[in-house]
Amino acid sequence: MKKQKWIILATAAGLLATTGASAAGLIEKVTGQLRGDISVTVNGEQTQLHPVYIDGKAYIPVRDAAEAFGYGITWHQKQLDLTSKQTPPAEEAGYITTSGVVASATATADGGVRLEVLGTGQNPWIILTADAKTTIAGADGKKLAAGDLKAGMHIIAEYGPIIAMSYPGQSHAASINVTAERLVKEQAVYTIEKADGGWRIQFSELKNGVETPVLALQSGKETRLVDKEGRSADWTQIKPGTPVRAYYGETPAEGTAAPIDTLVILEDQPTAEQIAAYREIAWKLVPTEQLPHLLTKKEEAQVAVIDADSAGLMPADDAAKKRVEAIKAAGGKLIAVYYSTDQDALIGPLTVVFDPETEKLLGYFVRR
Repeated sequence: MKKQKWIILATAAGLLATTGASAAGLIEKVTGQLRGDISVTVNGEQTQLHPVYIDGKAYIPVRDAAEAFGYGITWHQKQLDLTSKQTPPAEEAGYITTSGVVASATATADGGVRLEVLGTGQNPWIILTADAKTTIAGADGKKLAAGDLKAGMHIIAEYGPIIAMSYPGQSHAASINVTAERLVKEQAVYTIEKADGGWRIQFSELKNGVETPVLALQSGKETRLVDKEGRSADWTQIKPGTPVRAYYGETPAEGTAAPIDTLVILEDQPTAEQIAAYREIAWKLVPTEQLPHLLTKKEEAQVAVIDADSAGLMPADDAAKKRVEAIKAAGGKLIAVYYSTDQDALIGPLTVVFDPETEKLLGYFVRR
């Protein structure tokens, strides 16, 4: 296998010192500084990696770095294993590499399996066919059969070089390395909040007629949030009631949240570009007298696509009411943008609703 080199390019002079560290038992908490002005290339190709400096040393996220070098990564309790890929390198064979979660695995008539993969790279949503010609290995390095592959597995796959011009694309998998197996939960979100540097979501169940929290999940720096087609999504698109599918690890300890590998939003959502545009439109529609009360920043407002007959919508005027009825009759959608205010405890948050076609204000949700 060709040797690969790590090259760190400093785009600003000087390095920053760390802010200190503390230790307790076998676990040591350290702090450092994320250097967005320093980029990382692998064999001359630019990556999205940025190092964190701790005590003058540069540290890079292990999963992203390993995948950039063509390695699979597996956690076994307190041991981290890196598994090298087979030679020749993928680029020499003309293969394309993806790393992601198997969303579904369906057996084919010829004994193979059809995999729907939400991954990385140039095809974030792709259908791969694995069969007797596919080299498949488990997290322990042992050979697997195509029938052993299932939904929830995190894989690194080489496929191509031929890709069917469909949507999503379809191709044959030359090799698949299973790096981990994830638990799967598909349900509507009960609660969501910012916590521990990421997002914490909770699911619930009805127990004796009472909705009770049963599972908490926590996002981290390596968590991928995507829509049904593998496109990056925004956490502000999720609200209580949003249907999602979560691929997650074991709960570290009783009473704690399990780490999220990949979270898929299952309802139709606007793209990141549309969200940014909708936030700009809604900000101009916020009543002037409400601006001093807003706690939510313009770029952090939650955006949702809602039905025209959503309960609680109070039209701005008679013209807006007629427009809402017309959109409802046509089966169209409205855009709702949510803002927290310093009046929430008394009358609730402010929600601006507008027509995505005309960009005109339609009304607000009733504030209790």
